[in-house]
Amino acid sequence: MNGIHLAALVLGAATVSAQATLRVVPERVQLDDGRDHQHLVVWSRTEAGIDVDVTRASTWTFAAPDMVAVDESGARRRLRPLRDGETGLRIDHDGQQVIVPIRITGTAVVPPISFANEVLPTLTHAGCNAGSCHGAAAGKNGFGLSLFAFDPARDHRVLTRELRARRVDPGQPETSLLLQKGSAAVPHQGGKRLPVDGDGHRAVLAWIQQGATSDVGKATVLVGIDLLPERAVAIAGQSLPMLLRARYADGTDRDVTALAQWSASNDAAAAVDREGVVTAKGAGESVILARYGGKAVTAPVIAHRDDAPFAWPAIEERNLVDTAVHERLRQLRLLPAEVCSDAVFVRRVHLDLLGLLPPPAVVTAFVADTAADKRQRLVDLLLQRPEFAAMLAMSWAEVLRVDGERMEAKGALRLTEWLRAQFAAQRPFDAIVRELLTTSGSSYAVPAASYWLAAEQPPQLAEHTAQVFLGQRIQCAQCHNHPFENWTMDDYYGFAAFFAQVGRKRGDDGAEWLLWDRRSGDVRNIKTGANAVPRLLGAAAPAVIAAGTDRRQVLADWLLAADNPWFARNVVNRVWARLFGRGIVEPPDDARISNPPSHPELLARLAALLIERQFDLRAVFSAICTSRTYQLARHAQDVPAAAFAGNQVRRLTAEQLLDAIGAVTGVPARLPGLPAGASASLLSTGRTGVRFLELFGRPAREGSCTCDRHDEPTLGQALHLLHGDTVAARLRDPNGRLRQWLQAGKEPTAMLDELFVLAYARPPRAEERAHLLGTLPSAGDADAMLAAWTDIAWAVLNSKEFLFQH
Repeated sequence: MNGIHLAALVLGAATVSAQATLRVVPERVQLDDGRDHQHLVVWSRTEAGIDVDVTRASTWTFAAPDMVAVDESGARRRLRPLRDGETGLRIDHDGQQVIVPIRITGTAVVPPISFANEVLPTLTHAGCNAGSCHGAAAGKNGFGLSLFAFDPARDHRVLTRELRARRVDPGQPETSLLLQKGSAAVPHQGGKRLPVDGDGHRAVLAWIQQGATSDVGKATVLVGIDLLPERAVAIAGQSLPMLLRARYADGTDRDVTALAQWSASNDAAAAVDREGVVTAKGAGESVILARYGGKAVTAPVIAHRDDAPFAWPAIEERNLVDTAVHERLRQLRLLPAEVCSDAVFVRRVHLDLLGLLPPPAVVTAFVADTAADKRQRLVDLLLQRPEFAAMLAMSWAEVLRVDGERMEAKGALRLTEWLRAQFAAQRPFDAIVRELLTTSGSSYAVPAASYWLAAEQPPQLAEHTAQVFLGQRIQCAQCHNHPFENWTMDDYYGFAAFFAQVGRKRGDDGAEWLLWDRRSGDVRNIKTGANAVPRLLGAAAPAVIAAGTDRRQVLADWLLAADNPWFARNVVNRVWARLFGRGIVEPPDDARISNPPSHPELLARLAALLIERQFDLRAVFSAICTSRTYQLARHAQDVPAAAFAGNQVRRLTAEQLLDAIGAVTGVPARLPGLPAGASASLLSTGRTGVRFLELFGRPAREGSCTCDRHDEPTLGQALHLLHGDTVAARLRDPNGRLRQWLQAGKEPTAMLDELFVLAYARPPRAEERAHLLGTLPSAGDADAMLAAWTDIAWAVLNSKEFLFQH
């Protein structure tokens, strides 16, 4: 290699020739001491967009071969330092070339094995401190470690002091019980976890030989981990090795691939082994999760059945929703379904936005309308209806835990009415949330203050707030660092401290609550025993709170800031889940690192739209409902629900179904505390005493989780619809629609048409009309005619087309 090439190789960034399809990870290498090493993986992308591992098939040439050694390490190649300096590596494959800069320092230094950064991760990788092993609360066979090494100081005491210090023996390291058990040299119920010929065994042995010292609190602090590559596309049967690199506070990095814990979200599409090698299994997507040192990171892998070309036809994109979804479908090699019919759309959008079936006159007029913008106009009209505000109020009251037992009946009613009024007035949602988070006063006079009755203790209020407004479930960090998230116990109690100074007491009438900022109060961190200092989630340092400032104001300022990474995304994700039956992040209130969004770009764009439109929820509903994606029919193939390639059929909610039965029969339900004919969405408490609502999944609002609402069909629901009073009593009611039609002498064809439009938003098909009208008796027998029509209506109300949103 001549001098010009060498200079470019050493000093430049990683480069690829213009036509190259080669890719190497990482793109540059930094080796910081005599024990440092770095795996490299080389991939080639085919014309069809498939990533192929060519690490072993590629040719490697070093500018200074005496500086770096190369080991064959499983599916990867590993670089080890020989002397300090800067050099470069040229990788060639199939006429393509990649150049990787390499910088080496500190080769004369051989640092000791770090207990915090190497020994504990080795035990974690081996599964020794998992919940099913010695990480269980009571340990196993008298040996207990902290779960996933969340308490390193305690783990060091357990390993080096307990059992008369037999677990590690610096005098005879090889005979240490930790190694004897781990290698199964002596009986071990957990089997062989640290094979003698493995890097893990060698690292633990070296640590014991060095004296088994602790560097807890002294070791370089881990600040982050990177999973490489960040995304990949493979075909079934193909294996692709991945890498995990740790970044530390002193600016160094280390390859920790061999110490990571690996898992996959969808093994049917792509699985990953303990060494981080991904194997594609079949068509679909799998999210690969890597964990190390209490941190977690993910990367999506898309798998295809073959490498056949895929052509994307010209498909209309109406707005940002379609653009993002179509880009994802192109990656998955899926075509979207066709757009649904006008009849399906008018029923779908009424149920989604109002919770109600469309009246027949509206259906007829909409289907007859030939204007190109009629769907947009209908969406705009529905978003201004008071029923839309009521639907929003109900959906948020549900996760806010608005309930008569917790807040007293009057307090729950006042808060529900307040929410409904805010949405009806189109108040920005961030302003609504700010008032909920910061208000003091009487739960009757200032309804928003009842938010602070959702839980009694500050930690539970913190959990509730994080889950409802940020989509973050931090509960696990109450007792130990979160195993699948980056939250620690310090994060948990620091956040809980924001909720520690809210006072509450009963008002004069014994039912009213008074809530206020006491300006004092703390939360104790059960790990340290000290009072927690307020710290916002994700913050590196405690929050700055001026003396005399209500901590809740600081919390609200941070939570509602435009750059908050969770709030706007959580809000739009909940809107999406309302309209599609599943979130972009699913479940909608579990946005952990190990549960990434199916469409991250779409989530980001919708969040940006919400912020741009000053938190006007109607803008987000409008963008989604007017998109082609929302208006798709059911897909002809069995496609993943998370792709949003077609509409997913889902059962009507309890409230929708009860109101729909009332609308079709003409006999609305009598609901406690509401006027005759009122919608079930106006109920202000979780525990309503209405058996139908409980049976069909309306939650009691005991928790903040969206999982508390159950929409899946059950045998009890089927039996109730077939034989229960909800349907049968309404069909027998003398004021019901059937009797009114028959008494008025309505023509049978017109009756059947209107019944179908009421229930399905469409007229009967020719074969349906012929069959059902053929079941009617001859004229003159009124009782027989009523019985026949009752049977027809009963069949309609028990049909899948009526019971399900489609």
